[in-house]
Amino acid sequence: MNNEELSATIQQKSIWIDALKQEMSKVVVGQGELIDRLLIALLSNGHVLLEGVPGLAKTLTINALAGCLESDFARLQFTPDLLPADLVGTMIYNPQDSQFSAKLGPIFNNLILADEINRAPAKVQSALLEAMQEQQVTIGDQTYPLPDPFLVLATQNPIDQEGTYQLPEAQLDRFLLKVTVDYPSKAEELTILDRMATSAPKYSTKKVVDLETIRECRKLVNQIYIDPAVREYIVELVHVTRSPGKADPSLTPLIRAGASPRATINLALAARARAFMKGRAFVTPQDVKDLALDVLRHRILLSYEAEAEDMTNDHIVSKILSRVAVP
Repeated sequence: MNNEELSATIQQKSIWIDALKQEMSKVVVGQGELIDRLLIALLSNGHVLLEGVPGLAKTLTINALAGCLESDFARLQFTPDLLPADLVGTMIYNPQDSQFSAKLGPIFNNLILADEINRAPAKVQSALLEAMQEQQVTIGDQTYPLPDPFLVLATQNPIDQEGTYQLPEAQLDRFLLKVTVDYPSKAEELTILDRMATSAPKYSTKKVVDLETIRECRKLVNQIYIDPAVREYIVELVHVTRSPGKADPSLTPLIRAGASPRATINLALAARARAFMKGRAFVTPQDVKDLALDVLRHRILLSYEAEAEDMTNDHIVSKILSRVAVP
């Protein structure tokens, strides 16, 4: 279809987005950017890592999103004693017919909430790695495909490091976005007080969209046009993380390793999803710029010098965005 037909179809098919946001707002106060990022991941077939101090409604927001979708949902509380079999399943011996059969784990759901993911040991994280990247799970000598769509929404606490296992770079790279959840404004917190300071607060949402509609929307997202100049801008942003001296010599000693080509792919995917949510059939440079921080912040390794100067990944990405020319 041509651009006009695609634009008209996108505007028609994206009506559910506003309805879903309105339904979620009945439970979640504020956090509009967080909700947008969750929807971008849903439309991009990606996964999201949410980082924020306790009590910022990370888990509540994900639960509210799950309630708006006609999908299977499982919440997994990650703990140090969790085993891979608790996540993916295991082989069960049946004495009646003397055979083993697979008992599938809770990961076989459309939407997975991995609560406090950094509290699980490496062997559990590696089991989740295959599921996130390959969309399949191996139990015994059999491989089982995961449902479509399959979305992992993980949370982690940035300040409580006792009893936690830092996520390795290979695991972090599997997340489409890493979203930092911040405190609400004073006005939002007053609304939270009025709404939630009761013995029976509202935590549930009603169904708004089915999985078939999500799959159809994903096909439209893949058709959204990216101009060559915007494509060049995406690639330049990622390349500067590897060779920062080209944009700003002062950045060179601060970056130990830059983003992988997966960052380039994910930035383009996320920008397309954002354009879809805005009802457009094309990606603008602003789409890319608005999502660059969430796509790149967990893919850059800082040097010891940067850490000594209390520099963060967000500072580095913001500097790169200010140095690279916008088309």
